[in-house]
Amino acid sequence: MLAKHTLAGVLNLEENHLKELSRSSWHERTLHAIRKCRTKALGGHLDWCKSCDKLHLQFNSYRNRHCPTCQGHKQQQWIEGRSRELLPVPYFHVVFTLPNNLNSVALQYPKELYKILFDSAWKTLVAFGNNPKHLGAKIGMIAVLHTWGQNLSLHPHLHCIVPKGGITKAGYWKKGKNKDDFLFSIKALSVKFRGVFVAELRKTIPNLPQSLYDKLFKHKWVIYAKPPFGNPKNVLEYLGRYTHKIAISNHRIQAIDKQKGTVTFRVKNYKKGGQVSNLTLKIKEFIRRFQQHILPKGFTRIRHYGILSSSWKKEKLPRLQMLLADKEKDCIDVIITKEKSVHRCCPICKKPGLVTLIIFDSRGPPKKYKELVISKIKKHIL
Repeated sequence: MLAKHTLAGVLNLEENHLKELSRSSWHERTLHAIRKCRTKALGGHLDWCKSCDKLHLQFNSYRNRHCPTCQGHKQQQWIEGRSRELLPVPYFHVVFTLPNNLNSVALQYPKELYKILFDSAWKTLVAFGNNPKHLGAKIGMIAVLHTWGQNLSLHPHLHCIVPKGGITKAGYWKKGKNKDDFLFSIKALSVKFRGVFVAELRKTIPNLPQSLYDKLFKHKWVIYAKPPFGNPKNVLEYLGRYTHKIAISNHRIQAIDKQKGTVTFRVKNYKKGGQVSNLTLKIKEFIRRFQQHILPKGFTRIRHYGILSSSWKKEKLPRLQMLLADKEKDCIDVIITKEKSVHRCCPICKKPGLVTLIIFDSRGPPKKYKELVISKIKKHIL
């Protein structure tokens, strides 16, 4: 179902002022890319469905990772790839969150700070994983960076998926000892994470004032962990909701008031049990908040570590899956096989096999495209 209002529609209202509103040339390019996505400006193509005989005129996508209309098939393709890499063991969902005191640093040094966040989370988990008192094995992690809260405020945090156990030096799988909410003590992890993060911050960005560090140590840092997923299927379904999520989806935008120059969008208050309400902002303020979540050029927001890293995927991971298949029989039965991609499927009958008949640029389809379509369909049928 198509959204009534879109992010592109909001940006179009300030089309002539995006350069003034943009924090950098990279932000300006991103905002214009979202505006032009799936419009005549990028050209398009005419597809024909062999199953239901319907024609579909579609404009091209800019494929920008911050655009809410471009993430559907990317998300599906990513999930298909990860389904072949799942281990038949329970997984945990862990969230590493940065305190609000670091928001100004995130705006000034986004690339450096977010890299420190990834590195610190992994170093913290490795320190506990390698310690025989806690586990004594090599662990793995998939981490996804989110930078936003529901009201589009800056709220950098990592969503991490961690298998319950690891590989020993002898090559055997070792289950986690802790029977509580996570592999390791959450309180101990929080203290360790703060120490590792601050040490990395001092080394990477040495010009920050001491008053900032005093504030960082004044309050406790909290790591959030959910109980383990029941089986790998739940992991995959859960990951799909986080991997290609952006700051705001089109469906959350409830109204755009051109006369008042405001945008109203839906927000959830997780402190009140997910209570839903509407928030209205001036369009310029909405764009300012959205820009805070445009990542630096080339920055990788989904990263794999340890036994889930790319270096393990070719040879070691398949052997590990076979090793665990015998031990975790109750889990192996529910591992998901590769799903059929929704990309290039007919939007009406939902069947694959769309045939592209005509490709056109920003000038639009040729004037006599109907005759061309008929001839191409006949040629394809015959």
